[in-house]
Amino acid sequence: MSDSPQGTTVFIDAFDAVLSDLDGVVYAGPHAIPGAPEALRGLAGRGVRLGYVTNNASRSTAEVAAHLRELGAPAEAEDVVSSAQAGAELLARKVPAGSKVLVTGSPALRREVEARGLVPVHSAEDGPAAVIQGFSPDLGWRDLAEASFAVAGGALWIATNTDLSIPQARGIAPGNGSLVNAVRAATAKEPLVAGKPEAPLFLTAAERLGARRPLVVGDRLDTDILGGNRAGFETAAVLTGVDTRQSILAARTEERPTYILATLDELYAPYAFPEALDGGWRAGRSAARVEGSTIRVSGRPDDLDAWRAACAAWWEARPHSDEPTDPEIVWEP
Repeated sequence: MSDSPQGTTVFIDAFDAVLSDLDGVVYAGPHAIPGAPEALRGLAGRGVRLGYVTNNASRSTAEVAAHLRELGAPAEAEDVVSSAQAGAELLARKVPAGSKVLVTGSPALRREVEARGLVPVHSAEDGPAAVIQGFSPDLGWRDLAEASFAVAGGALWIATNTDLSIPQARGIAPGNGSLVNAVRAATAKEPLVAGKPEAPLFLTAAERLGARRPLVVGDRLDTDILGGNRAGFETAAVLTGVDTRQSILAARTEERPTYILATLDELYAPYAFPEALDGGWRAGRSAARVEGSTIRVSGRPDDLDAWRAACAAWWEARPHSDEPTDPEIVWEP
């Protein structure tokens, strides 16, 4: 088997595992993204292991796996690595066993805390040594206020993740990062972050699968792609969730994916890997070149290969960028 997707008939054959995000990749809200479960079921037949890496700390890994099976995706609890697990593990390394912890999150997060010998409490008046904050749709002002009181009083603060938004069936909704920001604004404190975009979550998942060359697949640059890049893995941004062709092109260096996929179905197709050619870059039948702050693209805006070429050209011209860029795109016939 080739060690490069550009040398394979089927893109996924260059990898031995997929580390997949959930929201925006497999499902949006309660519903499966069309074609995603079928694509994931096909991996086993090609000898590719599958693990799920999620920042959603509102459900247990068993509940996540059960939901995935209901949608038609293959999953067992041990296939899921969650930010709730990562957060509880980080917490257990920071405070002694038996410590009181204010859990601002779901019952699943509370169970993970209890499983590590810590004692969940509900109020800052209980004198918690730490606060762990994870997403739950049932959190309200009083919960955030109690977390703020405890953090301001000196309690260690751990956030399972800092996703500002999450895809839902009706659109994009506030995520745990938005709730973390409320506590940050009230306390002027910063949390330790356990889940994406930190590398340990991805490294743990790869180790669990015994993967030597995993592919991280996600819809968010600031969590999935950044975390996969930090772990040293190749990354694929899939366009079924939050980030778009335009935001990927404009991405800062740390958040640039190795590959861009329209849907998970493209795991089973040849990949038009961009190649340097005549002062520009070509992918498939499309080409792009940079002139100053302008990208001239020979191709159609609805052709993903044109965007792959544009990204290669722009990123070569702007190899180091700590902030998103804003190139002008000129489409040429």
